[in-house]
This record gives sequence, structure tokens and C-alpha cells, in this order.
Amino acid sequence: MSALIDSSPITHPPGFHWFGYYDKFQFDPTDRFALSMRVDFEHRLPTSDDLVQIGMIDLENDNRWIELGESRAWCWQQGCMLQWRPGSDDEVVWNDRERDRFVCRVLNVRTKSMRTLPRAIGTISPCGRLALCEDFSRVCDFRAGYGYAGIADPHASEPAPAESGVWRMDMETGHVEQIISLKDMTAIPYPSQTPNDRHYINHLSWNPTGKRFLMFNRRSGKGDTTRVFTADKNGSDLRMLSAQGASHWTWRDADHVLIWGDGEYKLFRDDGSGEHVEVVWRHTNGHQTFLPGADRAWMLSDTYPHGGKRSQEVFLFHILTKRKILLDVLESPPEYTGEWRCDLHPRLNHSATRIFVDSAHAGNGRQIYSLKLDLAALEAMDT
Repeated sequence: MSALIDSSPITHPPGFHWFGYYDKFQFDPTDRFALSMRVDFEHRLPTSDDLVQIGMIDLENDNRWIELGESRAWCWQQGCMLQWRPGSDDEVVWNDRERDRFVCRVLNVRTKSMRTLPRAIGTISPCGRLALCEDFSRVCDFRAGYGYAGIADPHASEPAPAESGVWRMDMETGHVEQIISLKDMTAIPYPSQTPNDRHYINHLSWNPTGKRFLMFNRRSGKGDTTRVFTADKNGSDLRMLSAQGASHWTWRDADHVLIWGDGEYKLFRDDGSGEHVEVVWRHTNGHQTFLPGADRAWMLSDTYPHGGKRSQEVFLFHILTKRKILLDVLESPPEYTGEWRCDLHPRLNHSATRIFVDSAHAGNGRQIYSLKLDLAALEAMDT
């Protein structure tokens, strides 16, 4: 039995549309409006001159595109961090470039008033008040699919500059404070460490209470090149969650994180031990999210292209019974690879009635597709 009812595009040419990462709010609290980005080219990295259009799609009015703005600070994998501000029913947030700095735009979609905050954001706390900011110029040095073009990293020649790391920004006042530095990270030893290892931080993520956050410390060098840390909202009480390699994550609750690494979905306790609690499932890499429910019994995820047809799967996994329910298989054209690949990044709306993915399977370039989900049918299967 499948929970899939149907799937359909919510965007169409002209232009190529996508949303980006799986851990951001794409939808307003009513689930009527879905955010999207749009460009007129594909299959190359964006330059400092390339604009991305920002809009929202009215899902109750023939998927009408509503223009909101534009950005010169974006990448293929995470876009411009476009998202609905948590806790708000009328503010949309995205990153942009303003002369020699990356900034954050906050737009009220009702009044059309816009304000600008002084740093580009990585993630926003569940209450919507605090943002964590990463160094997108430095990220671009390492992984252009995740950083922004247009502003050179002033510390590119330094392995772990104190001036780069994580900043906390007040979304109301714009007050910014650096709370983690790369120099701090290198003081925590790891195997095969050398003074020439070059470090950066990305993938910032608040836990559900907004009291602690997660970050990936990545580096060049020998051996495992990713460590996952957590810290409190001041950057203190730093704990190594995992030194075993990591790719994608999702918080299960305030104290546990599900991380994919080394062919396994592993559950880690945020207690500083650096040990996982259990191996939830052995499976290929994907972008995981827990479905609503007190027991967090269901996980939504996907796969990268595999096989001769470059098939990408969207599926649900029932953790207690180890059942995988395949929802759809979408074939990725071969030109979608490397930094400009089109990952599905499956995302739930607030009511968990629809799943949205970015896909290029239909021959129209990357577009956004909707899959209807019947949670009642899933719960019946569970019983």
C-alpha cells in the first residue's frame, strides 16, 4: 500500500524553479503559499552578476506566481536561504548581496515593506528571533554549490582564521555577535591533524527548543573531513556530536539528532559523548525529515541518482518496523551533476498533507512538484 495519491508540477517554464534545502519553511502557516526561486539558465555556477528571482506560488489560485524580489547571493543547492520566518504569518526572508557585503532581506508580503539586516543567515531559531550566520565567501572557496560568488574571502590563505566562524544575529534589531571562530575549532584535536588543514563551518541548525544548535566543521586534509558539533545559543558548552563523517541531519527532538554517514542513518544523543545511540537504518544517502507525531515513527527521505536511468527515489521509512514505502521514482537527466545537480530535497508542508520536491525529470528543467500524502493511511498501516 502506498501513501502516494498523486504528484503534479506547481511551476512551469519559462524559467527554472526550485526551493533548495529540506530544513527550511517553504510554506506560510496556512499552507496556501509556497516559496520559490526562478532563473533563466542552468548547468553552470552562478556568477556575481547572475540574479535569482524570488516569488511565492498561490497553491489555491492555479499556482499563480507572485513576484517578491531578487537576490545576487545564491547557489544551486541552498539557493539564497529563502524561507518563511518561523513564527510569522507575513514575513519572508532571503540572503542578498549589497555592494561588498552579504545581507539578509526581510519582506512583509502583505505591506511589501522590506528591511535589511547586516549579515546573510544560515538558520533561524524556532521562535523567529535569532539567526545564525555563516561565512558564505569562505564556504564558496571549498564548495561553490553552497557558497556565494561576488565577495572574495579575505582570509582565503589562512587555514583557520579567528575572524571566520559563526555569528548570531537578532532578527529584530540586527545586532550581530561572533560566537564561534575557526581558530576555536582547531583547538579541539582530531586524528592526522596538521597546521595546514583548511577549515570552514556550514550547515547550521537550531534544535526544536532554540536552546542549542548544530554545525558542521569541515576541512581539507587526510582522513575524515567532517565533524559535527553542537553549542548553546551563546556559542558556549561546545560538544562534539560526531567525528565519524556526516552528510545530512535532522533533529528528532531537543536532545537527539539523526545523521547520515558511512552508509547509515545514525541517532546521536547531544550529550558530548561523541557516540551514536543506535543505527536506525543502513541505506544510501538522502535528505531526511521526521513526520509529525510524538513518537517520530516515520521518516521522509530521498536518494541521489543511481543506476542506468539515474533514478531518484522519494520514500517514507517506518523506523519501528523497518518498512520502506516508495512514493515516487524520478529520473534525473545526466547533465544535472556536480555543483549544479538537482537534488530532490523532499519537504513537508505544515499540515503534512503534501510533499514537495525539486526535480528535472520531466524535460522542463528543474521545477517544483507536489505529492499528496495521506497520514491517516500511514497510521492505519502502522496499526
